[in-house]
Amino acid sequence: MTILTTWLVSALAIIISSFIIPGVTVGFFSALFAAIVLGLLNAFIKPLLLLLTLPVNILTLGLFTFVINALIIMLAAALVPGFAVKGFLSALLFSLVLMIVNLVLFKLI
Repeated sequence: MTILTTWLVSALAIIISSFIIPGVTVGFFSALFAAIVLGLLNAFIKPLLLLLTLPVNILTLGLFTFVINALIIMLAAALVPGFAVKGFLSALLFSLVLMIVNLVLFKLI
């Protein structure tokens, strides 16, 4: 699978997830840019956050990773114009739905 295909499928997953979660709004071009930003944040910032919060993550049996995912979503929303998340709970639900939608779309391709 090429990088272009992965990028477009991720942007489509962001659009679909934003329709499912009521606190998230995103436009088409914002979804394309958000897919790039989320990919970069997940590649560079998320491993650092996971390392720094390793004790808490161990104590919660890995459930703190969902909090980190929500924080990454909120950071991406702050960086991408046209991508808005209303609160932490919306970001948490959006990250869960985005994970499921991504999984389904990538299995279809």
